[in-house]
Amino acid sequence: MKEKIKELLVKLLRVKPEELKDAVSLQDSIGVDSTEMVETVIALEKNFGIKLNPKEITKFSTINDIEKVILSKSTK
Repeated sequence: MKEKIKELLVKLLRVKPEELKDAVSLQDSIGVDSTEMVETVIALEKNFGIKLNPKEITKFSTINDIEKVILSKSTK
C-alpha cells in the first residue's frame, strides 16, 4: 500500500520518489501547501475508495500517517 501512496504523491506533487521518505513531514520536507493537501486527499479518496473526514486529514503529516489512516478505513 505504501508504494501505491508514494506513486500517487509523486504524480500529484511532481516530486522525485527519493524525496518521499516514509517518516518525514510532507509539509516541512517537500513544502506541500494546503491546496496540494486538499488535492492529495481527493486523489487518495478516489484511488482507495474511502471517505476521509477533516479530523483524519489533520493526521496526514507523513506517508506512514497516510498509510495508517487508509488502512483503518479499509478494514471498516
